[in-house]
Amino acid sequence: MKKTLALLTATGMALTMLAGCGGGSSSTAASSEAASSEAVSSEAASSEAAPAAEEGQILNIWCWNDEFQSRFNDYYSGVKEIAADKSTTTLDNGITVKWTINPNENNNYQNKLDEALLKQDSAADDDKIDIFLIEADYALKYVDSPYTMDVKELGLTDADLADQYQYTKDIVTVDGVQKGTTWQATPGLFAYRRSIAKDVLGTDDPAEVQEALSDWDKFNAVAEQAAAKGYKMLSGYDDSYRTFSNNVSAGWVDGTTVKVDPNIMSWVDQTKTYTDKGYNNKTSLWSDGWAADQGPDGKVFGFFYSTWGINFTLLGNSLETPTSEGGKEEIGNGIYGDYAVCQGPQPYYWGGTWICAATGTDNAATVCDVMKQLTCNADIMKQITIDTQDYTNSQSAMNAIAEDPDFGSDFLGGQNHIALFAEVAPTIDMSNAGPYDQGCNETFQSCMKDYFDGAVDLETAKANFEDQIKVKYPELTAVEWPAAE
Repeated sequence: MKKTLALLTATGMALTMLAGCGGGSSSTAASSEAASSEAVSSEAASSEAAPAAEEGQILNIWCWNDEFQSRFNDYYSGVKEIAADKSTTTLDNGITVKWTINPNENNNYQNKLDEALLKQDSAADDDKIDIFLIEADYALKYVDSPYTMDVKELGLTDADLADQYQYTKDIVTVDGVQKGTTWQATPGLFAYRRSIAKDVLGTDDPAEVQEALSDWDKFNAVAEQAAAKGYKMLSGYDDSYRTFSNNVSAGWVDGTTVKVDPNIMSWVDQTKTYTDKGYNNKTSLWSDGWAADQGPDGKVFGFFYSTWGINFTLLGNSLETPTSEGGKEEIGNGIYGDYAVCQGPQPYYWGGTWICAATGTDNAATVCDVMKQLTCNADIMKQITIDTQDYTNSQSAMNAIAEDPDFGSDFLGGQNHIALFAEVAPTIDMSNAGPYDQGCNETFQSCMKDYFDGAVDLETAKANFEDQIKVKYPELTAVEWPAAE
């Protein structure tokens, strides 16, 4: 069961005033992505290194997968050596980075992180957490607690953070205090199959496809057209959820009352209609069927995806021969090159990972330098995007790539998807985000799946949500539903 904010903050911990931001080291990053990133890392490393004697010898970093580990090892200038099993990274100031990776499934990462943070004040210096990663859906649980440090206290300045997208700062800010920072921004788009769009709409041009999908009424009309041609508009129940949930009028919880937004119920209505009319394949996110629908044998018009999803998940699923089996990311391997993106019916975001400094760290200068290099350096941000096609948290860098006529994604048929992301990112509004988002979103989707499957009626699905959310969060005492239209 998810530990709540109340549990996390049960044990008080006074914030320790720590040293300001130290400089980077003198060696270049060990970038495995592209040789050109070495020049970027060298530039970032020009400042004087923080003496190891002033800091702890172990920098403990907690995360749930190896994404940040890869960014750190490839782009942080202080990296000297990476262990063969990648469990540790040695920095050239003598500090050893110890990676603790606990998978997200069944709330495993948060549960273990909570247990460790509750023991943080009594842990030995080399056992204390120094950095931990958080996601958007539960960010406030940690930033609104004494277990995360003010990035300004670490040594970051307004000037350092000025180029970042505002929403990436807002989501980790409580009472004017910013408690984390990120290297990525995660606006969403609609990724569609060019070949299917041509068959259904007569064109695969992103501007023309966008015109056909620019609001939900048009989107639903294309779903009907696609069905007539033997295609599914979406793969499953959850595909459009984030587009609806990111456009609500208020947060999930008001006081101790859960309030289901009308826009969430619009998702229920649409998904039930799509299910009954055969416009989807009745899959769920991350299932084998959902992944298969994105591949060579798939007959699905498109998928709602944010930045990380397109260049990692969707690309991988498109390949007939996976890279793990020797396949190449190139035209001719599956449907690589058959996807394109448009903005879709509504702007939205999905996901994101933030770096937090744990209160009690004895490596404050190094933590600050990691944040400064990996989230505030426009040259490094630009290089990450060029190397990986991920969308990074630098407005100037992303705008430069968006305006570059020579930049394009081979996977997307040469399209400059960064240009579309750059239009969406400044519109992201985090004002309705709250500490209960992950639990409410996941529980609601799970309960409504039974309704979509026909196992229960709508009223029973609602009742099940009410029961389960009160068990998950005992402090929440009531659930309000929007009035039926």
